[in-house]
Amino acid sequence: MNRKKRILIIDDHPLFREGIKAIIQDDSRYGVIGEAGTAGQGLKLARKLRPDLAVVDISLPDISGFDLIRDMLKNFPDIRILVLSMHSKADYIVKAFQAGANGFLTKESAADMLIRGISHILKGDYFMDTSVSRQVAKKLAELPDKRSAGLVGYDALTPREQEIMVLVVNGMSSQKIADKLYISSKTVDNHRSRIMRKLDLNNVIDLARYAAGIGLIDLNLWKK
Repeated sequence: MNRKKRILIIDDHPLFREGIKAIIQDDSRYGVIGEAGTAGQGLKLARKLRPDLAVVDISLPDISGFDLIRDMLKNFPDIRILVLSMHSKADYIVKAFQAGANGFLTKESAADMLIRGISHILKGDYFMDTSVSRQVAKKLAELPDKRSAGLVGYDALTPREQEIMVLVVNGMSSQKIADKLYISSKTVDNHRSRIMRKLDLNNVIDLARYAAGIGLIDLNLWKK
């Protein structure tokens, strides 16, 4: 029998932690092994309990969630991190992924979305629901810098194409994407072809560079 995946929750609102814990523990694959209300407490528990995944809020009373993510990955490089935040602005989302997060959900996300996110992240994937990805595209398109030009093309993609693009540049194969989204691999390939055509790109390397250029991923992390 496979052991339950060990999950640590770091959020400064006790009632919210209890709600998240109940959702997670309702799935037999996972167990919440600890809760923390500050980044400092979270680091201590991570060192003691060695969780497989940490659910982290960005707004913490001692240091920012971004700094916590960097500290956790520095000390525990194998840990997976899912940001669960009240913030849905693009700046927060991009900073979270640049800090090393593996997924981002808002606190308005449905319970099943949380479980899906945890499942995919623990398999080595990245996860971001489509409502968040659209927020990223919309916000960055308004910025008066070179990223906005790239987002003209990105904003022309359908929500499904945007979702698939994020999965592709984070290293997922067509079959894995198909399994994740409950569609056929042929459908994924068709979406990929349309993405490349709309963005006038030739290969996945070009696509990764494009995604990094508009702030969706950190290319140095992608190379790893």
